[in-house]
Amino acid sequence: MATLADTNILLDVATNDPDWADWSINRLEGAALQGPLLINDVIYAELSVRFERIEDLNLFVGEAGLVIEPLPKEALFLAGKVFLDYKRNGGRRGGVLPDFFIGAHAVVAGHTLLTRDTKRYLTYFPGIALAGA
Repeated sequence: MATLADTNILLDVATNDPDWADWSINRLEGAALQGPLLINDVIYAELSVRFERIEDLNLFVGEAGLVIEPLPKEALFLAGKVFLDYKRNGGRRGGVLPDFFIGAHAVVAGHTLLTRDTKRYLTYFPGIALAGA
């Protein structure tokens, strides 16, 4: 089974986060034993803030064994609908749309999502397959 790796997991590794890096590395290694590790365009863009040069980001992606899978149109549509529900229910927090793209991608493609932010994904994508905290 393929695993979509959320940005927070990958940033833990890229920054050698003192609290989360070991945990995230262990989860990524475990997921890699089950199938390919994936990211999408949104995750790639979010990761880019950590790197000065695209070559460095591409090196990280390659060394981590990550495969970039484009977002399916069905996931883009679902993310928009979930975002609309979020706003209608009083959601005011910014920066949630990228998470909705990521969650919708995992749901539509049938991937497991490896994340530390399980509560938000379970709230907006009931039944999503999660691996994480």
